[in-house]
Amino acid sequence: MDRKGWIILTICGILLAANYYFMPKRPAPLPDEPNKVTKEEVEDNGATKAPLAEDSPGAELLREPSIPKVGEKTATLTSSKGGEDYVEFKFSSIGGGVASAKMLKQMQVGSDTEPVMLNKNAPAPIGALSEGPDEFLAAHYILKEKDGAIFCQHTTDNGLEITKRWSLEEDETTAGAPWRLVLKMTLSNKGKGSINLANYSLFAGSSSPLYPREWENQGGVFYLDDGDFNNKDSNWFKKGFFRKARPLLQESVGELGYAGVSNQFFATIIQPQQKYASTFWAKSSAVEVKGADPEKPKYAIRSGFSLPTNKMAPGEIQTFTYSVYIGPKLYSELKKIDGEVDEVMNYGWFSFISVPLNNVLNWLHDVAFSKMADNWAWGLSIIALTILIRIVIWPLHNKSTRTMKRMSKLQPIMKDLREKYADDPTKMNQETMKLYKEYQINPMGGCLPMFLQIPIFFGYYKMLQFAVELRGQEFLWVKDLAMPDTLYTINLPFSLPFMGDTLPVNLLPILMAVTMVLQMKMTPKTGDKMQQRIFMFMPLMFFFFCYNFASALALYWTTQNIFSIGQTWLTNRMPEAELVKRKPGKKGKKTFMERMAERLEEQQRAQQQGGTKSKGKKPMRDATPDKAKKRTPKTGG
Repeated sequence: MDRKGWIILTICGILLAANYYFMPKRPAPLPDEPNKVTKEEVEDNGATKAPLAEDSPGAELLREPSIPKVGEKTATLTSSKGGEDYVEFKFSSIGGGVASAKMLKQMQVGSDTEPVMLNKNAPAPIGALSEGPDEFLAAHYILKEKDGAIFCQHTTDNGLEITKRWSLEEDETTAGAPWRLVLKMTLSNKGKGSINLANYSLFAGSSSPLYPREWENQGGVFYLDDGDFNNKDSNWFKKGFFRKARPLLQESVGELGYAGVSNQFFATIIQPQQKYASTFWAKSSAVEVKGADPEKPKYAIRSGFSLPTNKMAPGEIQTFTYSVYIGPKLYSELKKIDGEVDEVMNYGWFSFISVPLNNVLNWLHDVAFSKMADNWAWGLSIIALTILIRIVIWPLHNKSTRTMKRMSKLQPIMKDLREKYADDPTKMNQETMKLYKEYQINPMGGCLPMFLQIPIFFGYYKMLQFAVELRGQEFLWVKDLAMPDTLYTINLPFSLPFMGDTLPVNLLPILMAVTMVLQMKMTPKTGDKMQQRIFMFMPLMFFFFCYNFASALALYWTTQNIFSIGQTWLTNRMPEAELVKRKPGKKGKKTFMERMAERLEEQQRAQQQGGTKSKGKKPMRDATPDKAKKRTPKTGG
């Protein structure tokens, strides 16, 4: 097998291994009776606080105690836009911050009536002060509502008077307005000694998985340090093969732009009005997610950051202002907020592909399909985006198909060369390159569109991982484009690897694999049998890759396959590609195959010359002196 075959085989193996590694075990079906949680209610995202036993898999991650809620008072602010309510923020007198945020436009997975609630699974409200990681002040604030704002006031034992004013973003046209709050915190030293504010931290909230299949690396804690985005998920805290569990993340930040927490689709982002040096901290702890495998607990993650390194003298007053975003990870909104907030999407290496795809997808939805078919608008937008991508790479696809046709006509000659030079691989490669040179064929031209699709696929894949726009959106039989399109589930009498004893029937990945096989059947066969087997393995690999992922990805790949089948059919209807030798003496820039052929010829000539010289080489020079050097006779006694 040549280098191209090994490259394809390696890519397939890596993708399949990554899919198996990150694919969570499918949970057992939920019982019909209510969840048997007696001491604590089921929380915002289907999670409950569950202290770990000493022998549990996640016992190295301890749960910190929350602030006692005796005598708690609450107040709410509801944000709206265009006459519609978006978020209900609940404030608590214990901690003086946002105890929870109810997303009125976003429902729980599998529910049409239960809204998503953020931060309810946290030891303290967002904006609470602490004297270190999880060392929250046992502060009971005086809670008042006045002129559309929430006022919280408390004085600590050392005389620090804390006054917080929480208010909604007044201008609806401001980016992310329905999900943004303004926190104005005034600190006054009423004591007799100085107070170092760096000893206090502002809590940025907690984030938990929304459903059992959410991966740990789809969320995490993050901060922006002088334009450098840093993100850590809960895997960072877990015990590894060569290290112990990490109970605490604590890092110095030279210039804090913002900090927060996120899960797959939602984030809490606290952005100081004035950047300053700070200490960022984070912790993780196990939570029980409804429907998850109890032997494999899920993990919530929380963070905070210290106040500026200022010392307040007695009688001194200082005020700090923060912008607080608690809502969905909408790139279309986050990119408009100043301060590189869009980095929270965490697209990674493929951001140069994911960002344009997200922009075009939203543009297609907002401009075209939302006005034509509101119910299926997002599904139609995905199909239209896929067709646009295929049109852009149509020239490459057409050239690739014609190249593969011409290469298929060379197969009889290639077979003769392999038989003729079966014992001389170097000579066979040299003659093969000469053949490509004579017929002006670049063998890599047939693979270029396939390799080009790989980064596009991963960019699309990364974009769909965090496409909160697709949550709850229907298309054809698909109930949620952000989830697998499971029609029904088969209970098996045995257990399958990576699947368990239940088998979900997802139709779109099956259609994707079938259309991919049909596409490959229409493609001219090139290369040896091993390479052809590798290409036939790709539908199976992508089938497993997409089976338990968002149905939007399978919709994209299925649409692409159908469009490619049409392109291939059209190309096959065009005149056959002629197999013509290059005319000798034609001047111009040398092709890649000509340069490769010349290099092989030079290598062979060098080997032949080296062999000729070795046959007639002179014997090694005799380094022994011709005459022995005379020695002076020894004298003396």
